[in-house]
Amino acid sequence: MLTAGMSTRAVELNVNFSTISRLQRCFREFVRKSNWPHNRTPRLTTPNDATPHAYTKFSLRKPLMPEDDICYIIPSNPESLKECTFNSTSKTFLVIHGWTVSGLFESWVAKLVSALYEREQDANVIVVDWLHTAQNQYPVAAQDTKMVGQEIAHFIDWLEEATNIPLDNLHLIGYSLGAHVAGFAGSHASNKVGRITGLDPAGPDFEGEHAHHRLSPDDAHFVDQPVGHVDIYPNGGSFQPGCNLQSTLETISKYGLFAITDIPRCSHERSIHLFIDSLVNEQETSMAYRCGSNDMFDRGMCLSCRKNHCNTVGYNIRKIRMIRKMYTKTKDSMPFRVYHYQLKIHFSSKVDRSEMEPSLTVSLIGTKGEVEDLKLTL
Repeated sequence: MLTAGMSTRAVELNVNFSTISRLQRCFREFVRKSNWPHNRTPRLTTPNDATPHAYTKFSLRKPLMPEDDICYIIPSNPESLKECTFNSTSKTFLVIHGWTVSGLFESWVAKLVSALYEREQDANVIVVDWLHTAQNQYPVAAQDTKMVGQEIAHFIDWLEEATNIPLDNLHLIGYSLGAHVAGFAGSHASNKVGRITGLDPAGPDFEGEHAHHRLSPDDAHFVDQPVGHVDIYPNGGSFQPGCNLQSTLETISKYGLFAITDIPRCSHERSIHLFIDSLVNEQETSMAYRCGSNDMFDRGMCLSCRKNHCNTVGYNIRKIRMIRKMYTKTKDSMPFRVYHYQLKIHFSSKVDRSEMEPSLTVSLIGTKGEVEDLKLTL
């Protein structure tokens, strides 16, 4: 009976989503043709290429309006740099979104823009808009990441020539498919950019591919998280705190079955919020530790910082010579940092673990709070 009800409801959801999707596509088409509410043309062309670059736009957002696209920098149009008050002596961030079902910016974009300005007040934070392509079916959007990356590379080359900015000050931040877009941008730019941060790079169509076909360590002087110079796995790299079955049921109970699409996104987007956390909570940044496996880390065997065995998670992460897997634990909300304690227990006699399954818990009491019944992993 429950299965039948779920099946019927699923059909209703498909119809509703289809209707909403058609309305959204119509509205987006109107917005893009009219470029409303901006008084600029979205079709961008290069001096040596008559091919229109219509679907990748570069919005220089402002600290007081992190959600609004009020000024676009147009390649080959130096006046747009002045109009948008681009600062050639400051750091420049390119924020690159990933695949989207709705065809609209997700809420994390504005949060990341705001956090970057909070940390680097004089910076240029440019949101790369490739929504027109990213809203396609996933295989199509994944295939187009190289094309979008090449357009961004053209933008970087023009920006370097027009403003003489040092590319060491250029930091590309890409999420999901956007991480690979950033990789293609870095690999196709004439000169190597300073840094690329790949936030949970998309796996399907990219895992196992040659380095030239995905984000790789060669795409920038420093590539972090997790396929570059530093490889970090928060909470083992799978389901994240707050994204478990109980939270799933609570979300559906509160918002209805329409919220079910948010479930897989919860863990996938955690990398973004960890990065935002590192920007706004600089004094409480999470630490990651080099370890052979997540199981070893859970057993408390890898909590040493000697010989670069630990690193800061997020914005202040350090480049290390050799790529090593690193692990960290986090809470379910910001600030995500947790403190690691190592408790050693020595048994007075030999114990055959195959004959028993001991269960031990510990309680911590301190001046800033207490936690009871923490389960110990043996």
